[in-house]
Amino acid sequence: MAERPKTAGGRKAKAIHLFLFRSAGGLGLVMVLAAVFGSVFAPLLTPHDAITLSPPDRLQGPSAEHWLGTDQLGRDTFTRILHGGRVSLAVAGASVAVALLIGGALGVLAGYYRGWLDVLIMRTTDVLLSFPAILLAIALIAFLGAGFWNLVLAIGVVYIGPFARVARAAVLTVREELYVEAAKALGGRDARIVFLAVLPSAAAPLIIEVSLRLAYAILYEASLSFLGLGTQPPTPSWGMMVADARRYLALAPWATIAPGLAIMVVVLGFNLLGDGLRDALDPRLKTR
Repeated sequence: MAERPKTAGGRKAKAIHLFLFRSAGGLGLVMVLAAVFGSVFAPLLTPHDAITLSPPDRLQGPSAEHWLGTDQLGRDTFTRILHGGRVSLAVAGASVAVALLIGGALGVLAGYYRGWLDVLIMRTTDVLLSFPAILLAIALIAFLGAGFWNLVLAIGVVYIGPFARVARAAVLTVREELYVEAAKALGGRDARIVFLAVLPSAAAPLIIEVSLRLAYAILYEASLSFLGLGTQPPTPSWGMMVADARRYLALAPWATIAPGLAIMVVVLGFNLLGDGLRDALDPRLKTR
């Protein structure tokens, strides 16, 4: 039997191989990168404009000129999907970043210091988690108003609780390790110990949580845009495209199905990516 790699480089190589070739993570990564590529380079991938109206071309079927047909206002559906991906991915990325920074920081403080601070932070997250996520996001949007940054803030607040709990659980498993105790005994400052000793060892669960929460954030953005609480016209958004085209589902199903498939593919890609990262980063799965 071949000897297991014992060096750090060998462990990293094995984790990368497991992620790319022995799980669905590689497929998920390809799907996510394709969505990001299409969104970033949207103006170069299609000659049409995502906003300009063309009434004579309304509700045309898929053709060589319009690969996915046109919508009820004559706009190219494929072009609007690419540009809509910019909004969906940007909202998802920004909101998860907000939740990671705030929730992750609170979870690290709660897990490292424990005591009354832990009780206060965890009870606050319990209050946030007691509300259904989509209803809490709708309530925040109703209070703040529609718009890109308000949407980012609303979805970010919804995810603060889950990130705080994941960070706290990860820190609790690390804070009693011998190298952390040794750093404290040598007089190391708490901030230095947290950043150099605790966080690197507790990062894996947070990385997995980020990939999975990105999928949910895209779903929430699409749901809120579908209800008219997301980005406003004429800026394209996948959820808003589905909402606008559903009235013409019998006449032009492509205008509704295409953005719906875009949502499904990207969400599936992030879920597969999260599963692959879990398999690669979980030491219990690596040893099987």
